[in-house]
Amino acid sequence: MKVEQIYTGCIAHAAYYIESNGEAAIFDPLREVQPYIDRATGDGAQIKYVFETHFHADFVSGHLDLAKKTGATIVYGPTAKPNFDALIAEDQQEFKVGDYTIKALHTPGHTMESTCYLLSDETAKPHGIITGDTLFIGDVGRPDLAQHVIADLTQDKLARLLYHSLRNKIMPLPDDLIVYPNHGAGSACGKMMSKETTDWLGNQKKTNYALNLDLSEDQFVKALLTGLTNPPGYFPKNVLMNIQGYESLDTVMLRARQPLTPIEFESIANEADVLVLDTRAAADFAQGFIPNSINIGLDGNFAMWVGEMIHDIEQRILLVTEPGKEEEAMIRLSRVGYDHTIGYLKGGFEAWKSTGRETDQINRITAEALEKIMTQEKITVIDVRKKSEFESEHLLDAVNIPMNEINSRLAEFPKDKPFVLHCAGGYRSIIAGSILKQRGWDNFTDVIGGYNEIKKTELEKTAFVCPTTLL
Repeated sequence: MKVEQIYTGCIAHAAYYIESNGEAAIFDPLREVQPYIDRATGDGAQIKYVFETHFHADFVSGHLDLAKKTGATIVYGPTAKPNFDALIAEDQQEFKVGDYTIKALHTPGHTMESTCYLLSDETAKPHGIITGDTLFIGDVGRPDLAQHVIADLTQDKLARLLYHSLRNKIMPLPDDLIVYPNHGAGSACGKMMSKETTDWLGNQKKTNYALNLDLSEDQFVKALLTGLTNPPGYFPKNVLMNIQGYESLDTVMLRARQPLTPIEFESIANEADVLVLDTRAAADFAQGFIPNSINIGLDGNFAMWVGEMIHDIEQRILLVTEPGKEEEAMIRLSRVGYDHTIGYLKGGFEAWKSTGRETDQINRITAEALEKIMTQEKITVIDVRKKSEFESEHLLDAVNIPMNEINSRLAEFPKDKPFVLHCAGGYRSIIAGSILKQRGWDNFTDVIGGYNEIKKTELEKTAFVCPTTLL
């Protein structure tokens, strides 16, 4: 049996495609559905079903557009209540795709409607299981997301449901099943996912902490809930879009594909409710950018940081990109529900610069230059990495303000003295710098290469601390 995993690294997402005898099915599709349609067309197949493992929080699914364009039936598991036509499967219900059989296994825990799909080949031999966010490689789905949409669904309640779903529905299955999860490392839907994107179920039974048979229910709940960080703020909004419906991506893209001259761009950018989002690489942005724009580079975890740093999912956005990257930026925004791009700067930043319009920049220094400064004077260093990264190792006396907390902790950034910003490699600190610039700060310097370069200097010997070595 052939199962094709279609993996999108920037959001650590896996969709799945199967085809048999002219019929196909897609599991957990992304917003841009044409590649799935093209894949089926190439096989001479008709997409019969769009299976959803649950109402996703970290991306907007393509189920509605895919069903509309192909006539496929959308399938959810028990208890799902979407605001559109869908088949709500019963537990153990079977579906045929050509000679293949798909069995729905209701596995509440990540969410109430979470459902896995057991895949069997033409001989009725079980081949694999599409697990959604119920079971990852090395982890299981966090149980604290649904409470941000329905308060009664507490993380404790869902964790206990997940304990029983795993033990009653997943672990009794054969060891030679292939596990096909919805996410890999980098997703915020779990806390310790492997970089591997598939595995044998038998190996997961041996190595995945959540499948340890020696864990009591209370021990499982404690292990699952320990170390959870706050989910990104856009998660509940994406859940609602997936439940309630949304505009077709075609409509979103038509609105976004508006090339603007610098004059037109400037006129719209000056409107009170418009955000200028520059998606160029951090180093290029730092050298010159349109005043009051913020930088979130396409070359990093773009969608996640857009969701973290732009709180209003209906924010009107003007794009500045590298020429030729406009469409990619629009699509990647739409994947996480940011559907209100209203145009882009034709010709990119160079077109703006060539007109003589005002520009800004972020001062940057090398790690070696920082080393010299710190041997001569005391200077405030603000580290915008995650708390866990900071606690693992950091410069002595550095202040930790994680990127996703910047907007709520602006008062902690000094205005009356210079300070230095850094992250791990320079991507996040330039996002932070662009936000600070937009809010009126101009007294900081960014470290090129971030902590990765700082560690190569003598500062590692004189000012480096790793708390774990002090225990």
